[in-house]
Amino acid sequence: MTQTLLICDIGIYSWDAAFALQERLVAARKAGGIDDVLLFCEHPHVITLGRSANRKNLLASEHVLRQKGVELRETNRGGDITYHGPGQIVGYPILNLDRIRRDVHWYVRTLEEAMMRASAEFGVTAYRIPGKTGIWIESPGGVPEEKLAAIGVHISRWISSHGFAYNVSTDLRYFDLIIPCGITDRKATSLEKLLNRGVSLSEIRPRLAHHLSELLSRAPQWISKEALFAHLEPSESKVK
Repeated sequence: MTQTLLICDIGIYSWDAAFALQERLVAARKAGGIDDVLLFCEHPHVITLGRSANRKNLLASEHVLRQKGVELRETNRGGDITYHGPGQIVGYPILNLDRIRRDVHWYVRTLEEAMMRASAEFGVTAYRIPGKTGIWIESPGGVPEEKLAAIGVHISRWISSHGFAYNVSTDLRYFDLIIPCGITDRKATSLEKLLNRGVSLSEIRPRLAHHLSELLSRAPQWISKEALFAHLEPSESKVK
């Protein structure tokens, strides 16, 4: 029987609040108190450092970050340094991979595949680069490629958290504050830049949800933020 993937767009959400919510969802998923969840959100300006981040890849001083209204956070996800901000879809899948497939490599490739399929619906051919995560686009000059979406995940007892960041209408100038993912010779791009037209996040969120649900063999069920918290509360009451 096909299991459910709860999909919830929580809107504009600070990184700190989203991380706290992820922790609650991970605990509930470990306890079997909630189904698999895909959280969508949009963060205010924030730069995050993964477990393997090199501080040298942060090009701006803390003073400059404060002037630009950009927060800086250390995280427990994999990967190096990245930027999140308005116009970017951030997806946090909270999944029990023990019931799907106990294979982190396969899981990361699955996230990439979902984003590549969603991009293809807009006539954009995205692809992988061996040895690098995320999805890539051939730049106007051919090489080097440009990055359309980044991935950084965390797995605890086969429950996933963190996830992916897909640039839709992102202000790409903020990536100049860092060396994205520690890769010096490649730049970030966005769907809006590639299509040369305005693109709303609502155009691509359903496509990302559809393709990821399909690849995970899960039945997508969109729920409101209020309904998500209602799902959480009984599980948390039992743990207490």
